[in-house]
Amino acid sequence: MGSSVRELAGATPATRDRYVDLLRVASLAAVVLGHWLMAAVTPDGVGNLLAVVPALQPLTWLLQVMPVFFFVGGFSHALSYRSLLRRRARDPRGSADSVYSAFLRARLQRLLRPTTVFVLLWGAAALVIQLLGGGGGLTGTTLRMVTQPLWFIGIYLAMVAFTPPLLKLHERYGWGAFAGLAGAAAAVDVLRFAAGVPYVEFLNFAFVWLAVHQLGFLRADGRIRRPALLAGAGLAGACALVAFGPYPLSMVGMPGEKVSNMAPPTLALLCHGLWLVGAVELLRAPAARLLERPRAWRTVVAANGVAMTAFLWHLTAMFGVYGAMLALDVPLPEPATAAWWAQVPLRIALAAALTAALVAAFRTFERPASPAPATGAPATAAATGSGPLAALGATLCLLGVLGLSMVGFGGLLDGRTALLIAVPVSAPAAVAMTLGGWLLVERAGRGTAVRAGGRRA
Repeated sequence: MGSSVRELAGATPATRDRYVDLLRVASLAAVVLGHWLMAAVTPDGVGNLLAVVPALQPLTWLLQVMPVFFFVGGFSHALSYRSLLRRRARDPRGSADSVYSAFLRARLQRLLRPTTVFVLLWGAAALVIQLLGGGGGLTGTTLRMVTQPLWFIGIYLAMVAFTPPLLKLHERYGWGAFAGLAGAAAAVDVLRFAAGVPYVEFLNFAFVWLAVHQLGFLRADGRIRRPALLAGAGLAGACALVAFGPYPLSMVGMPGEKVSNMAPPTLALLCHGLWLVGAVELLRAPAARLLERPRAWRTVVAANGVAMTAFLWHLTAMFGVYGAMLALDVPLPEPATAAWWAQVPLRIALAAALTAALVAAFRTFERPASPAPATGAPATAAATGSGPLAALGATLCLLGVLGLSMVGFGGLLDGRTALLIAVPVSAPAAVAMTLGGWLLVERAGRGTAVRAGGRRA
């Protein structure tokens, strides 16, 4: 692996924006560390450190960095889709459908392959555990919670699927397209809090996160020219909304809260995203200088190659550590006590080591599959109409992983369900949608390579 990382790092084009790669890795790493730190596990169950010590909730204004990942996603999606469009322009045999399905497969392959493996292995393990009569205590909590980070996969799938139409809006209206999405998010909150319209809040899963994604398009075109103003406006807006509106202080969900800034997202979280985007853009120049150093860049390249695998399995590692401690009768101090804080470094180190072992076992699924060899027939001829098939596959995957993030793997034999857009969904149904959607995306994209001078895209 060391030589391949060295080769990849050495072959990096001079035009590549290395800072974007750093932001992708750093944002996922911050989420992982946040989960490990905030989990308040006792023999009786799992709580949240921020609920035990509310004074720590302002830290979420620094550590809730998922908006940065979605911002980076917008930047990368814009470059990728435009690259495919340019190749299609050089090969008139390529259709709009084939470009779309090729784009979906290319962007989702490294996401869905490790996710599918995670879902299948945990689903099989959960079934065996419950058939043997297990599933209580910490095991039951693990089965319920280990899938929760999959909500992020679902949102990211939606961003990829909506990239082509939203990129067109961006190219026509620029900041106006972002303002439209932000305005829609504000309108949803008005209808939710002032008019009491039921279920309308779920629209902000789209409006808030797609607005952050739209900022990535603006970054790709060099349109974020005053990051300090963006950060200041976002911070001021978030402070005002929390101080004078119905929004909680924490930028992550809290147990028992009537209103969460995260699920569903609120206008306050969108303002928080603006502040974070402005802040990371202010750090762009010094970080770029750091990444010119070969060792620093190799580290980022290596981390990018396994980041999604680590993200998927980090809660498995965390619960594995706690399970081992309970099995070995290692005392678990009360959360936020001096003994608990003293134990934090050990728990995080053990979770990191177990995550590294899981990454070593499953990292191969994050590597993109080799493209099929080109044939003498036009590569896009058989792909006519594959765009709708790819869109259907992405939709099924989106619904599947979102449903699984909500229902978990607990209660498989009891028919446990959770509401997904007002429709009850079970874990087996969510797994079936995820697998079926992945197969459709693979099938639609496999034959849709866009030729450019005899090479496959």
